[in-house]
Amino acid sequence: MNTFFNKNFTIEEYHKGLREKKFSVFEAIKEFFIYTQKEDVKIGAFLEFYKDEELDRAQELDLQLDKIEKLSPLFGVPIAIKDNILINKHRTTSASKILKNYIASYDATVIKKLKEQNVVFLGKTNLDEFAMGSSTENSAFQLTRNPLDISRVPGGSSGGSAAAVAANMSLGALGSDTGGSIRQPAGFCGVVGLKPTYGAVSRYGLMSLASSLDQIGPLAKTVKDTATIFKAISGWDQMDSTSAQIDYSSVDNFENVNVKDLVIGVPKEYFVDGMSDEVKKAIDESIGNLRRDGFKIKEISLPHTKYALSCYYIILPAECSANLARYDGIKYSAPDELKGEDMKLLETYLKNRGSAIGEEPRRRILLGSFVLSSGYYDAYYSKAQKVRRLILNDFLKAFDKSQDGVDVIMAPVTPTTAFKIGEKSDDPLSMYLSDIFTIPTNLAGLPAVSLPTSGDFKEGKLPVNFQIIGKHFDEKTILALGNYYEKNYGQLS
Repeated sequence: MNTFFNKNFTIEEYHKGLREKKFSVFEAIKEFFIYTQKEDVKIGAFLEFYKDEELDRAQELDLQLDKIEKLSPLFGVPIAIKDNILINKHRTTSASKILKNYIASYDATVIKKLKEQNVVFLGKTNLDEFAMGSSTENSAFQLTRNPLDISRVPGGSSGGSAAAVAANMSLGALGSDTGGSIRQPAGFCGVVGLKPTYGAVSRYGLMSLASSLDQIGPLAKTVKDTATIFKAISGWDQMDSTSAQIDYSSVDNFENVNVKDLVIGVPKEYFVDGMSDEVKKAIDESIGNLRRDGFKIKEISLPHTKYALSCYYIILPAECSANLARYDGIKYSAPDELKGEDMKLLETYLKNRGSAIGEEPRRRILLGSFVLSSGYYDAYYSKAQKVRRLILNDFLKAFDKSQDGVDVIMAPVTPTTAFKIGEKSDDPLSMYLSDIFTIPTNLAGLPAVSLPTSGDFKEGKLPVNFQIIGKHFDEKTILALGNYYEKNYGQLS
């Protein structure tokens, strides 16, 4: 192995080495593939590698190195992509057998933007089928393990992306967050994950789960790296009517944010029975660290938090039952074992969908169809949307400076550390509770960044992350505070 290669590189360090010509893009990417393909045998983070074509691309990038005056901070950086985000001419399965033969015919907007930054795509990462799950145990293809303890789950649904970053197989990754699917696996794997404001990043080319909740976001080793990826993928897109015209050009410039002036709110509803002693201790220590540094910490109340989980598991199944109706086993290529059979149309639909969609998606489709059905829409779905507004109002009130509100909110990400593989497979409700602290921000459309409370997990301890929740489109503030904490108490301290 070449002496330049360091699997612990951050994106910043990689960029510096490339700029100083300590290595070429081709050398780096070749070493990443050698290491990643060997390491992934025990982790199972990747569903597919793009080795041959990306090594060719790396050589092309090397030819451009001397011609470019100012390199993009992501130039030649190896990135992993969750397999529910389309990359043109590549298989995109959303970890479901019903899409195992589907080849994307266009790039998602985030992929177009990363290509403009000359990113190198290592491959597609595993997830819970159609992003439905909190452990990446629901994939139709393989099990992904937590790199810090292979007997445990990496979280979900973006477990493959989080595991790839945590195992140093990729310098960064994209995931999607519908109810915590970036922040929770980031927490279980001890990396940084950002769920942007709803509308900050285009969802064009993302396989929709729940359209009013989904948001693409980055995972990386540091807050700064996460901000770098977010800056590249954010912004308005004419192909996504829900995207917003917000200027994020300085989102990674933390120096002009005076974090010591921030008032940090701590919601009492997030410290509930059922939180493990390990998590509570780590979060309390993090809050104490900031208090000793002179930050103003204020207890706040988000009274409708207790309804968030129930509200979410009405809205999400309802929307996913509509979104997944398109996957009938015909339009997006039928499974190989069903091709060529002489069946009637209805029989074909029933056989294709019944054999190719997993248990968890079926469970949610059935529930969603029920709450949208005649006689139950008003009783469930309509009422859940009203409660969703109350949850949003709680956050808006907490952030209202005219009422002595706070600037950011600090809370745990998960009630426990990463659980054992198979531990919750037979108890869906227990699995759903893994997202109890992350769901409210999706319902409210707010940004939140998940980062480790310390770097101690590198010495054998399981990681514990906390999240910083901000106002709509105020990613810069939460990232700046996260960067401050990381440098003083986290992985970089």
